[in-house]
Amino acid sequence: MTTVTADPKVAALVATRSLNPHPEKVTDAVFLASRFCDARDVVQVKYEMVRRVRIDKVPVTQAARAFGYCRQAFYEVAAALDAGGPSALAAGKPGPKGPLKLTEAVMVQVEGWMAADPGLKSRELAERVEAEFGFPVHRRSVERALARRREPSDPEEPIVRF
Repeated sequence: MTTVTADPKVAALVATRSLNPHPEKVTDAVFLASRFCDARDVVQVKYEMVRRVRIDKVPVTQAARAFGYCRQAFYEVAAALDAGGPSALAAGKPGPKGPLKLTEAVMVQVEGWMAADPGLKSRELAERVEAEFGFPVHRRSVERALARRREPSDPEEPIVRF
């Protein structure tokens, strides 16, 4: 039985969401000739694409094609680099970035209802949310949102369960 040793650089790139899914599309001769540059590193590829346009004065269309991107993607990459620096070139965490329905404003209202009537059940709270805000939520979603809001920010503070 043979053991396949994973490339530690590839593992690091995967862990940071920086692995270029198409390194074979990078055809820029200057980039590929450098021992420092690695087409598997999407952050480096994007950074060098922008650098080739801004410093080396390569036309956008030519640079984008040589780094495996389209012209529109170049402008998006350049804007991300300008706004957030090189770290903005790595892919962000996939999925929603926050609650879609049980937002801060909704949860403040839910907590207000609970303060006025501590005997309210999660099903009743979900019904009130639908009546007040016009969208349905599941009772378990309300329960989980309330539990998250009750989680202590101090690790020494006890967790209060309901």
